[in-house]
Amino acid sequence: MTAIQEPAAELAEQPYTYRRAELVEPDWRRFPGWRDVTAAEWRDAQWQRVHCVRNVKQLRAVMGDLLEERFYTDLVADQRRMATMSMLLPPQMLNTIAPHADTDPATFTDAFYADPIRRYMLPVASDRDPVWPSHPYSQRDSLHEAEMWVVEGLTHRYPTKVLAELLSTCPQYCGHCTRMDLVGNSTELIDKHKLELKPVDRQDAIVDYLKRTPGVRDVVVSGGDVANVPWHQLESFLMRLLDIDTVRDIRLATKALAGLPQHWLQPKVVEGLERVAGTARRRGVNLAIHTHVNHAQSVTPLVAEAARTAREVGVSDVRNQGVLMRGVNDTPAALLDLCFALQGEANILPYYFYMCDMIPNAEHWRLSVRQAQELQHAIMGYLPGYATPRLVCDVPYVGKRWVHQVAEYDTELGISYWTKNYRTGIEADDPEALHRRYPYYDPVFTLPESGRTWWEAQR
Repeated sequence: MTAIQEPAAELAEQPYTYRRAELVEPDWRRFPGWRDVTAAEWRDAQWQRVHCVRNVKQLRAVMGDLLEERFYTDLVADQRRMATMSMLLPPQMLNTIAPHADTDPATFTDAFYADPIRRYMLPVASDRDPVWPSHPYSQRDSLHEAEMWVVEGLTHRYPTKVLAELLSTCPQYCGHCTRMDLVGNSTELIDKHKLELKPVDRQDAIVDYLKRTPGVRDVVVSGGDVANVPWHQLESFLMRLLDIDTVRDIRLATKALAGLPQHWLQPKVVEGLERVAGTARRRGVNLAIHTHVNHAQSVTPLVAEAARTAREVGVSDVRNQGVLMRGVNDTPAALLDLCFALQGEANILPYYFYMCDMIPNAEHWRLSVRQAQELQHAIMGYLPGYATPRLVCDVPYVGKRWVHQVAEYDTELGISYWTKNYRTGIEADDPEALHRRYPYYDPVFTLPESGRTWWEAQR
């Protein structure tokens, strides 16, 4: 008879240990400026919009004596010299920053500085890389989306999919926005491009193109953020899309599901979404919501309620497309904590995490391809397969590629090369489009000394 082996006295720890964490709405009344805000006001979408923080004066009014002057000095310096996005934070989003910090001003300021959501929603000058704030190949429209417009606001990059930018505003502005050349107000550094057509004319042009282009079956409706489109206009546009027989997938892109979930809980929006979802279901069209959450702190009970409500009225799926960012979610634990909060507590599918795009002054956020590959490896096996996100590199003129699909990779110089299997709309006459290797560049500061020296010599 074989003896049963006793377990070792000390078992090696797993690299990551899952512990279920209940979602909590941080207490907004910890901020002096919101001390008297009621739960009913907090839940009101209009109150949230009216009380967005748009400038330093409004931030001071909310924070009272909590934040020390050093932070404001740092913030103003960034807005004057480096910011590519104007400041816009709904109370809901600001409330998820430093939720457990002590109220001693020095301690709170340190926690506010270190907070992962603050790092990308309220960037300061000391965040930016002092040597390489921008990559030499960074561009305002790093993915060349406007170059691929077939009508104003409609990017036709993939053979069967289009991106419809209905407007150029959002309820909140992320510092790392890939559409920083178009979205939001101009900053001291960036004079934003403007959409020229009236919204109704832009929508007419988009619908007309889709009717004339039966090879397109998938429409991402975005902006900006669809939460800023007046609901009656958005519903009308979606119903027009649903009248096109060849459109089989519609995805609504809205960070507001996390930044302003109150919008998606308004009765007029819920009732309208139910009408659209019912029409989509009867016509066999998949209607989904894609949101943008980068850290577990953003996943609160209100966010979960908004996602649940969308599914209850017939939206087929709610998915998350986050962005990999240094100091935000660049560790396996931070990424897995976020995925479990999304999937396990809010029933939002962790779908994609993009590498941060090569826009100006974004180097401090970006990871190298190798770091992204290591993160993809580290999170495998913990989540259900269908809920394990793909980490992707959105390569200029190529599109989304899983980080392990790189064709060639010079890790010394930080240059990766990628291939593709389709032509974009601007390559119809390019015989080499399917044979060319397309480059992508790691942040210079992540390279070995020899690589940094090489790039320095290229300046």
